Amino acid sequence: MTESQPHFVGGRYRNPWLPADRRSGIVGAIDFVRWQLDQGPREEPPPHERRIGRYRPAVRQPDYGRIRTPRTDAIQATWIGHSSFLVQSGGFNLLTDPIYSERCSPVQFAGPARYADPGVPFDRLPRIDLVVQSHNHYDHLDERTVLALPRTTPFIVPLGVGRWLRKRGFSEVREADWWQTIDIHDGLRATAVPAQHFSGRQLVGDRNATLWCGWIIEAGDRVIYFAGDSGYGPFFREIGERVPEIDLALIPIGAYSPRWFMAPVHCDPFEAVRIFQDVGARHAIGMHWGTFRLTSEPMAEPPLWLERGLDEAGIARERFRTSAFGETITIPEEA
Repeated sequence: MTESQPHFVGGRYRNPWLPADRRSGIVGAIDFVRWQLDQGPREEPPPHERRIGRYRPAVRQPDYGRIRTPRTDAIQATWIGHSSFLVQSGGFNLLTDPIYSERCSPVQFAGPARYADPGVPFDRLPRIDLVVQSHNHYDHLDERTVLALPRTTPFIVPLGVGRWLRKRGFSEVREADWWQTIDIHDGLRATAVPAQHFSGRQLVGDRNATLWCGWIIEAGDRVIYFAGDSGYGPFFREIGERVPEIDLALIPIGAYSPRWFMAPVHCDPFEAVRIFQDVGARHAIGMHWGTFRLTSEPMAEPPLWLERGLDEAGIARERFRTSAFGETITIPEEA
């Protein structure tokens, strides 16, 4: 990485689309304290918030027959939880940001705990051909899960994240900058694409020392877009222009409140609809919700906002939906 890159300055990565004051780690730390002390700007609650009941995760028994023998002419996506999917396409089995731990935290005695078990038990997963990693936050890069995988498992990661994996014995690790393409196998390639987020696994010292990204995965004759974690930005339209045939997009819809704090790094469901439109995907599944309580919105709210956003945009709800834990969605659907 050279200093000439607009997203790498002074030895740290940054979001070039944000104002300078929103790029500062110090500002982010101060805003975090304001949020925890409820000292931020007051935000009007959405009109339907009073109607949101207690969150009850929807859980499906996994269809192991379909998982063992996926269709070769389609994409199968099975939601494990949060941003973790088992994606099967072109004869390949992919895992996105896998987390199987009870808590997304440096320790397992504290931190956000699961609302539901992983949708597919770890020991029932098929052979994994590739792990797709978006960044190094604890709710996306989970050490306990990673260490349960064979050390020969291939990983694709944004710049700087590979060192963490190699220190743990993984040798098949490929790193990429935004818009760099990796040929993984015959019929399987991946391109890192921009996202608007941040990185770090320590309280101090490593903020934005590694990159974050989304991924375009070409598996067989299908194209999958895994958006990772991101706030809304103009780069989504560029992704749609440069990758015009996205069959399935996996787009975050949760962890967005309060907006004064979360908007730069986490899109809300209305922005997720705009992302869906910008990238021009045929279908999408919402992720990054319903598994861990990370922010202030009610746990059951993201799908409601998503439906409202789709209705306002005139988009059929079946084109961008949410999934139950363990549910397998096939794109295109069976006739």
